Amino acid sequence: MSVEGIWNLSVHTPVGMIEVVVEISRPNGVLTGTAYGPEEQVPLSDVVLESDLITWKQAVTKPMRLNLAFAVTVTGDTLTGTAKAGRLPASKVTGRRRTV
Repeated sequence: MSVEGIWNLSVHTPVGMIEVVVEISRPNGVLTGTAYGPEEQVPLSDVVLESDLITWKQAVTKPMRLNLAFAVTVTGDTLTGTAKAGRLPASKVTGRRRTV
């Protein structure tokens, strides 16, 4: 399954919804990516695709310092899953791939 592209994500957190853009590419056969949030952009790490499940980690500093672990299922041009920050409850993630 292809996960490459630009994705518009909505992360439903306890403090409200956060809109994020995630760009995923596969240079030289290795999945990489960058997340663009309202106040910063951060690289994705440990990007792994297994069947239709993609996982990655990212560290953010705004609105607070958190290490996030994403696990989302890709179905065509949509994705659904969760983002987890340490001991905090998992936040629901939904997204849609941008079309060219």
